[in-house]
Amino acid sequence: MPGMWDVPKDVRTAHLGEFTAAHAAAIAESLDAEQIVWWSKEPGFLSGIWQHGVELFVDKARMQDAQRIAARVLGEG
Repeated sequence: MPGMWDVPKDVRTAHLGEFTAAHAAAIAESLDAEQIVWWSKEPGFLSGIWQHGVELFVDKARMQDAQRIAARVLGEG
């Protein structure tokens, strides 16, 4: 999964949420399909204490689209 350094400099991102690895991968696939810029942060050695899933960040301008995708993947929409 891409990291924050892979985001184009002119794109501002916002936190979409924290998801299981499987859900994050499915959401990411749909984000790619809709050409929404995103990046992820997986828990590290220390942050694994408080971070239990993969955090996804998306293009702030496309947040509503990303939220719709996440809800669909999670079975909420």
